[in-house]
Amino acid sequence: MAVEVGSVFPSVTVKHLTADGMQELSTGDVFKGKKVALFALPGAYTPTCSAKHLPGFIEKAAELKAKGVAEIVCLSVNDPFVMKSWGAEQKAGDAVFMLPDGNGAITRALGLEFDATAFNLGIRSQRYAMIVEDGTITWLAVDKPGSFEVSSAEAVLAAL
Repeated sequence: MAVEVGSVFPSVTVKHLTADGMQELSTGDVFKGKKVALFALPGAYTPTCSAKHLPGFIEKAAELKAKGVAEIVCLSVNDPFVMKSWGAEQKAGDAVFMLPDGNGAITRALGLEFDATAFNLGIRSQRYAMIVEDGTITWLAVDKPGSFEVSSAEAVLAAL
């Protein structure tokens, strides 16, 4: 069952690549005590994700933060190495935190997985955006499969 507005963001530990090497990261630490705009997408380096979704949040980062967002998080079912490289190539810098969900544990816990095996991509995340305040989901928009309509940076700005 998928999470909904009012759900507590699930506590999951994943691996994250830092300047000090591979580290464990708890989603509880990511969302505790602050307002976070999280957007998820099917995969790093995929066309819509690279051309529109991530760039939109990088471009609108200052506006989101001006509306009280402490952190912007990009989640994808990709390994830490891919997420770090993709973030660097897209010039995400400090604007967007690239959260790798390499085994899909966060995505499954949220109930927002997408079976892309027909495209030889395995199990991925649906495309969505949410606002999480102190660990509780206060706004959620999930795109229909194959579309990019309700999870953009502009949609999140409008919801704030």
